[in-house]
Order: sequence, then structure tokens, then C-alpha cells
Amino acid sequence: MIRSEILKEIAPILRDQLVVCNIGIPSQELHAIDDQPSNFYMLGTMGLASSIGFGLALAQPKPVIVIDGDGSILTNMGTLPTIANNVTDNYILMIIDNGSYGSTGDQPTYAGRKTSLAKVAEACGCENVIECRDVDTGPVLQKALDSGKMHILVVKCDSGNAKMPVITMDPVIIRDRFMKAVQA
Repeated sequence: MIRSEILKEIAPILRDQLVVCNIGIPSQELHAIDDQPSNFYMLGTMGLASSIGFGLALAQPKPVIVIDGDGSILTNMGTLPTIANNVTDNYILMIIDNGSYGSTGDQPTYAGRKTSLAKVAEACGCENVIECRDVDTGPVLQKALDSGKMHILVVKCDSGNAKMPVITMDPVIIRDRFMKAVQA
């Protein structure tokens, strides 16, 4: 499976949650598959979806799911020890590990070679770290949500992007409708 197929599978699970989605093509895919006001689409700032989502989880009680990529996590490795040392049980970081920088041309990442992001997260002190196969994402994500505990999910999948349109919604509208969803 590629990332867009995973997003299609988990869209019903995401629908009732606050979601912060990684930059570029992942946001375009989620937007095209199931646009929701509770989805915050990152249009820039590679590597910061995990940090922005974590801050949101610390600031309010609703569950927050961050959809991030292996390339973005590798770009901002400091986020994992921060998450590990400031546990908030309404936070799930789902790292879609396709072994490539998907939004910039599928250049390989080190996660596609020797670096295990699950082991890195555990070494940083993160608890409830689960590495799963793409086909198991839906049940693993639902179980993590049902547990009421913070989780780091590393979803191993194939590299590849679906052809999706660019998000034409004004970033201010994305922000404002997401803020309303947070306050609802």
C-alpha cells in the first residue's frame, strides 16, 4: 500500500478527531480523500507537524492525531525526546514510513535503510511505540485511540504518491475552521 491508500482506509477513524497533517502531498491526499474542518493541513514548515500537534494536545483535552512522514521526523528529531518527556494521553503520532521524501521527488530517507524510527522513539523514552504494516493501520490506530494513552505509530508502507489536486483553500480559512473545530 502507498500512503494515500492508508489515508483512505483510516479516513472514517480520523473523521471525529483533530488531525494535523504533514506538509505537501500528504495534506493534498487527505484533503482530496476526506476534507474535514478538524483537519489542519500543513502547507509549509517541513518537520513541524509533530510539534504543532503535540502543542495542541498539551493545550486542550480532545484527541489529536498527527500524520507525519519519516522524512519530516528525521528533519526534526528533537520532537521525539520532547514528546517522551511531556506525556499527554490525548496525542497519537502516526509516522507513515515509506522510506522516502515523498513530497520532494521520492529521494530515499535513512528510515528506508538502517534507521528504525520505532527504535529511535523508544531510545528517546517514548512509550507505547508500535511499528505496524500498512494493512494493519486501521485496527492499530483504533486500538491506540481506544486506549486513551499516548502512542507513537510507525506505519511501514511502500513509497509513492497519488495524483491529487493542490489545496486551493486559503490558509487563513484552513486555520479559522480548524480553530472552530478545536473549540467545538
